[in-house]
Amino acid sequence: MAPTTTAAKPKSQPASTTKPAPARETSGSSREALSSSREATFDIFRRWGYLQASLDPLGQFLPPEPFPTAPPDGPDAAEARSYYCSTIGAEFMHIPSPEIRAWIQQRLEAPAPTADLLTANRVLNGLIRADVFEQVIQQRYLGTKRFSLEGLTVLIPFLDQLLSTSADLGVTHCLFAMAHRGRLNVMVNTVGRSSFEVFAKFEDVDPRSTMGGGDVKYHMGATGTFTTPNGKSVELHLASNPSHLEAVNPVIMGRTRAYQTRLGEVGIQQTLPVILHGDAAFAGQGITAESLNLATLEGYNLGGTIQVITNNLLGFTALPSESNSSRFASDLAKRLPIPIFHVNAEDPLAVTRIAALAAEFRATFHSDVVIDLIGYRRHGHSEVDDPTVTQPRRYAAIKNHPTLSKLYADSIGIDPTAEIEAVQNRFLADQKDATQADHRPHMHSLPAFWSPFYGGHLRADDNPHTGIDAAEAAALSTALTTAPAGFHIHPKVEKLLAQRVEMGSGHKPLDYGMAELLAYASLLKAGVPVRLTGQDSQRGTFNQRHSVFIDIETEVRYSPLNNIAPDQARWEVYNSMLSEAACLGYEYGFSRDYPEALTLWEAQFGDFANGAQIIIDQFISAAEAKWNLLSGVVMLLPHGYEGQGPEHSSARMERYLQLAAQDNIQIAQPSTAAQYFHLLRRQALRKWRKPLVVFTPKSMLRHPDALSPVADLARDSFLNIIPDNDTKNARRVLVCTGKIGHNLRVERNKRGLTDVAIVFVDQLYPWPEAELRAALDQHTTATEIVWVQEEPANMGAHSYVMPLLKRVTGDRPLLSVKRTASASPATGSAKAHEMEEKTLIDLALGHSA
Repeated sequence: MAPTTTAAKPKSQPASTTKPAPARETSGSSREALSSSREATFDIFRRWGYLQASLDPLGQFLPPEPFPTAPPDGPDAAEARSYYCSTIGAEFMHIPSPEIRAWIQQRLEAPAPTADLLTANRVLNGLIRADVFEQVIQQRYLGTKRFSLEGLTVLIPFLDQLLSTSADLGVTHCLFAMAHRGRLNVMVNTVGRSSFEVFAKFEDVDPRSTMGGGDVKYHMGATGTFTTPNGKSVELHLASNPSHLEAVNPVIMGRTRAYQTRLGEVGIQQTLPVILHGDAAFAGQGITAESLNLATLEGYNLGGTIQVITNNLLGFTALPSESNSSRFASDLAKRLPIPIFHVNAEDPLAVTRIAALAAEFRATFHSDVVIDLIGYRRHGHSEVDDPTVTQPRRYAAIKNHPTLSKLYADSIGIDPTAEIEAVQNRFLADQKDATQADHRPHMHSLPAFWSPFYGGHLRADDNPHTGIDAAEAAALSTALTTAPAGFHIHPKVEKLLAQRVEMGSGHKPLDYGMAELLAYASLLKAGVPVRLTGQDSQRGTFNQRHSVFIDIETEVRYSPLNNIAPDQARWEVYNSMLSEAACLGYEYGFSRDYPEALTLWEAQFGDFANGAQIIIDQFISAAEAKWNLLSGVVMLLPHGYEGQGPEHSSARMERYLQLAAQDNIQIAQPSTAAQYFHLLRRQALRKWRKPLVVFTPKSMLRHPDALSPVADLARDSFLNIIPDNDTKNARRVLVCTGKIGHNLRVERNKRGLTDVAIVFVDQLYPWPEAELRAALDQHTTATEIVWVQEEPANMGAHSYVMPLLKRVTGDRPLLSVKRTASASPATGSAKAHEMEEKTLIDLALGHSA
């Protein structure tokens, strides 16, 4: 008799098993009563059956809980219990949709599908490969961190079934993320990388190739091709990610969105996102909730993500009672209308059944689904830790617990000895070859769409012309300020559009908002896609953008940037949810797989990006050095001291400058509207793909000194340094960046000073030393060079700039003017701010008022 398995796709079955008719005739009302009673009994188990499901692989540490409503005894209860209290526990009755609930009921209230011996052998082979891989590492690299999959080796057959069913449903690409536990095993046994490549990383060959860079083996990504039993192929992309658990979740979501956008209408069907979580991390990390919430929002929807919790009921040394505030690590997901399936990881048949069901559910309803694979962890957290110190009872039970491959082989009556030996010999041969390796293998390859772009150092010839002529600016301005016939625009916006018409025609100088829209419009017309997201980014926090018009009678929305030219590129702008970490991670991910687009994320205020610091530290600033992965994502961070208090002043410039090295990122503060225009276009038109941090204006958005004539748009390119060409015979040169420079220029003119030059540094990193030297050399009469900043001494660019300036100024005295070092970025008093600003300006200009 063939063994029962779920490797085959489940067939639809009736919602219940038909019972033999009673011997005596039953009246209509009696039949209705029986049906009602049966339905009520089943309803109890549908709602609460998971509380008594057999989910603990060790049988000791997840005891059943009583139902809130006790079911009656009888055959209906016994049948319902067989469906809902087995090694599968389902939570789905919280979902509002009757259609979804009925779909799940129909599939769970049916006998498990059967398959032939060939399918059972495939499951067994996956378990053997998973177990033996870990055993070879334990034997050859004892005491080395690897974060073993042992105790959850069923993940390999699970992924096999998930990908096989998904491929039958049209999936051709799968992008997935996972933390370190089991990662190496998945690389070899699912992604299809050679075990030689993994073993070579254990040997740590060719250390000079990664001096100052690279990453540990269980953080690296991998690409490969998965082939299903019927010969279909799925391209796999396992994302590189750090030990900051769950931080990769929005990154893989953004990458998936990029693939789906690239593929068009078939994108959701063909591209599958999968995220593997640890149990303690899923329950404990806030970015998990943020990412789950993104799933169905416009601009972020992926048509469903398969969320898998690889649950070993242990977080480092913390028990579930110390990690979860409720029974299951997955309970966070119950706030959303998505199903949760708990599965005992020691039952491969149940696991593969749920894998197939999850793939079908995602394809049918385009919704997330959560699978909680509940297993155990055979060794300590990193194989060098002794877990018997903190969980002695648990590890006494694990010590004598057989491997799943042995348990499953026994259950289907197969002697696996020969297969185990063959798999072991293959791995050992690869391990032996790895000891002779002379270089670290690359385990991923970039898609073809990355071929025009590069990282490393900027090439001298990669200096595109970013200007547009006056005629082009006028034509784009017309498109940007035109709404459809009959569209009712708000009077204030209508007045702004009239002003923008004058800006585009050259009758008024351009402000930042108009310059930015002209940059986007010109790029879209030239075929460069643009994606902008952030809190209130459609209108702009400071009422400066208005990239979307809203009809004041119908609230219908219209974006003129979608109507620039007939064959223009794709324009997307979305107001994001109130999140920084997940939203920035998403846009970083999007930029990773859509390098030809200009991808921007805007913080409502610059210091709000603090909430995304992990994304900035671990991905944006370090991904190229760690994983040789590039991104051109742009961060727009409003920055400027205007008396608005500590939380609305500083974008923490100092933090980005501390992260800057080896040309990893670009950091700029454009001092005029035209400079902002050229900076955005340069970022898109260069082939050099580096993240760009832009300190954008607030009050300076409309500062008269920062406005630009339309003629400045025709300039050749962005200027890293804005020299002072008008001041002659200067005794003092002030070097600064941002709003303080304009305030200094206004006050200098007001005081009639002619011997103070003001030089703007618009690009802070990479540091434009040659251009700054040329700007200072124009003022040979100056006896003092002064760095001026509005930030406190321990913040802003002061610590970064001063040694670099000293290298340029040489023997000339170098001074600095700044606020006193402070624990808080800015004062909360507008009057105190004014006093500080006045003192700064007086000191900088070297004259009393």
